[in-house]
Amino acid sequence: MSKTLALFDFDGTITTKDSFIEFLKFHKGNLNFLLGFTWLSPYLVAMKLGLIPNWKAKEIVLKYFLANLSVEDMKKVSADFSLRIIPALIRNKAIDRIKKHQENGDDIYLVSASAENWLKPWCDQIGMKLIGTRLETIDGKITGKIDGNNCYGPEKVARIKAEINISNYSEIYAYGDSRGDKEMLALADHPHYKYF
Repeated sequence: MSKTLALFDFDGTITTKDSFIEFLKFHKGNLNFLLGFTWLSPYLVAMKLGLIPNWKAKEIVLKYFLANLSVEDMKKVSADFSLRIIPALIRNKAIDRIKKHQENGDDIYLVSASAENWLKPWCDQIGMKLIGTRLETIDGKITGKIDGNNCYGPEKVARIKAEINISNYSEIYAYGDSRGDKEMLALADHPHYKYF
């Protein structure tokens, strides 16, 4: 029996905004978010200029906003954000496509550079499996470091292959919107770039 796999990027593909930024605003408030990003702007400019890698800039931001947050508090704020804020960010056409894959009985994964913490409650509600960036925790607290590698670019494919036996599928669909999805789109029989 033939099986189909559908792989969806999240930020910018399913959503109209970046959930990482929206999560930080939700967690810290708009004023603290703006003050923080003003303080961090030299690192963000360095990343845009290619002077520091994406993952390093991301860790700097994570440390500034989330370091020492307890795992329990992170779980609460993530669930609240995921179920209250994410639905307003979702593209209707993306949900329609997810539902079509579900109706066809396809296996569906969300593959994102955003943290699994705030994506999992939404994925559980919508019925998608999740592969995302994991945040390091030590002694019950978020450190601000990434656990393993940032789930971006080639790492998306590495994580997909580590968690899914793709040889079990006769067809693979992939949906993405940025250069961070290039390798995942190349893995698919049916790549869709900026589809929604």
